[in-house]
Amino acid sequence: MRTSNILDMNADEESPLTFASALQGRTIMALVQDAVCENRALLAFQPVVRSGPRHDIAFYEGLIRIQDPNGRIIPAKEFIEHVEETETGRLIDCLALEMGLRSLIKVPSLRLSINMSARSIGYGKWIETLGRGLRQDASIAQRLILEITESSAMLVPELVMNFMRDLRRRGISFALDDFGAGTTSFRYLRDFDFDILKIDGQFMRNIEQSADNQVLVQALISIGEHFGMDTIAEAVETPSASHWLTQAGIDCQQGYYFAAPTVVPPWVKPNQKMRRA
Repeated sequence: MRTSNILDMNADEESPLTFASALQGRTIMALVQDAVCENRALLAFQPVVRSGPRHDIAFYEGLIRIQDPNGRIIPAKEFIEHVEETETGRLIDCLALEMGLRSLIKVPSLRLSINMSARSIGYGKWIETLGRGLRQDASIAQRLILEITESSAMLVPELVMNFMRDLRRRGISFALDDFGAGTTSFRYLRDFDFDILKIDGQFMRNIEQSADNQVLVQALISIGEHFGMDTIAEAVETPSASHWLTQAGIDCQQGYYFAAPTVVPPWVKPNQKMRRA
């Protein structure tokens, strides 16, 4: 979230998207639409590590970014709410999937998660993009994780369940993103049968000292364990928070303490630019 391969800004810093749209006198929607139409999109990669002293990488998450005409990188959190319910939101999901599949094909050792909205289920271009990638290399299904946010999944739970059931037969895994931020029914949580539960980052704030957050995170870890899902803590930013989460039994962790998202991941040479979709 922010400069060429760096990442998220502090709350008191000006949003890259606000800056870019104000500079050009344009609306956020128009800026994002133009970026999508002109293929000014790329993925930033952030590792998800296993809890424990070695912090081995379990997989990477591919996070969608757009660029303004001057090359300024804008993170999804700055624009996704403006476009999520629109056609542009569906096209952004297609771009993220296409770039993620391309990375999986190029790097046989890579396991990668890609975000999508439940609104993209059944969207023709998204389905075509996935099918094309799997036809090119069917083995990538075993290394692909699709992340669906809790709030999105609850819009059409039955549709999400059928979608997951069909793609899981092909080897694809699923993660429930931002768990705890929405209003998931526990009946649906059981029926969804997600493979991974990502606990929302809001609960990680000062967790090593916050008794309230500790109780909530312990409860969410227990829910994941009960339903046989691997648990991941999002937005881990300090060694003390990581230590507490490890002791609490979280399976994996993700956040700036380990690495910020980057558009130049380890498998890309520093002087080699990533191709855009």
